[in-house]
Amino acid sequence: MTPIIINGRILFNSVPTGFPEPGKTTIYDTTQTIDLESVALDGGVLIKVLELSVDPYMRGRMRDPSVKSYAPAFVIGEPTYGFGVGVVVRSENPAFKTGDHVYGILEHQHYIIKKDVSRIKVITNPNNLPWSTFIGVLGMPGRTAYMAWKEFSKAKPGETVFVSTAAGPVGSLVIQLAKKDGLKVIGSAGSEEKVQFIKEIGADVAFNYKTTKTAEVLEKEGPIDVYWDNVGGATLDAALEAASKGARFIECGMISTYNTGGEPVFKLQQMFRRSITMSGFIVDDLYPKWTEEFEATIPPKVASGEIKYREDIYRGLENVGDVILAVQKGLNKAKAVVHVADA
Repeated sequence: MTPIIINGRILFNSVPTGFPEPGKTTIYDTTQTIDLESVALDGGVLIKVLELSVDPYMRGRMRDPSVKSYAPAFVIGEPTYGFGVGVVVRSENPAFKTGDHVYGILEHQHYIIKKDVSRIKVITNPNNLPWSTFIGVLGMPGRTAYMAWKEFSKAKPGETVFVSTAAGPVGSLVIQLAKKDGLKVIGSAGSEEKVQFIKEIGADVAFNYKTTKTAEVLEKEGPIDVYWDNVGGATLDAALEAASKGARFIECGMISTYNTGGEPVFKLQQMFRRSITMSGFIVDDLYPKWTEEFEATIPPKVASGEIKYREDIYRGLENVGDVILAVQKGLNKAKAVVHVADA
């Protein structure tokens, strides 16, 4: 007989005014228990959580629900959630069987009963890659990089691209895609270790934006034809000043604004002076067009080593709050993964 066990959870506890605070914004709760053999599924699926993704966008969900956005706000007193990989323990849904691995939106807890399965899917792993890759280079970050690059970059050999947050899971794949398309790549990151990594994956110019002025690098190495923006603020201003005529800006994120209430951009007049196109996007909107190509193209290249990636793995569900803060402050060394349990 399987004993009743504690089902630890990360609960959203309060709306932060600046950076999220572990133990205050989020708390690790151990009051819930579960009997894996007898808990009622009511036609659903019981999932054991294995890997959880912590991503910058999650900060936007830590808001008052009256503030509208593209993604729902976390609910105070309820588990936080995001992309993850789990394994099916029991199932009353014919689309899922015991032992299946699933990918999708999972609550931050050890075991989950999913009755609504619209945001999870069974995944196979023919290349025998770590399950964590399905929330990184093969998951939402990798798809973000691939799909938006294909959709918006209009890249041509010989052009120059600037990638901010270039050592992260999105930026690092953008670098590799740009090099395959024949572009000169400038990449910025926030530590010497990260700078070394982006050099290793092909960046022609790599610099630490904390110790080197972005505007000076772009003035010397530009003009830039494509800018992949993960930062906003002053970095976006520098890119606008360094843009060539007809440059394309791909607006993926603006992490410099997430915990400060906003950071002004002063150089937007360059948009019309230099005929710049700025394309903002939510990756979900690109899935119908690009998913089949992504899934046929990227996993084999990752398995062969042609596409390189790095992960920063934190062990233990109880550490999710600390990892969320680390990602917001840029302290993680690579794609942030919380390893919750072995398969």
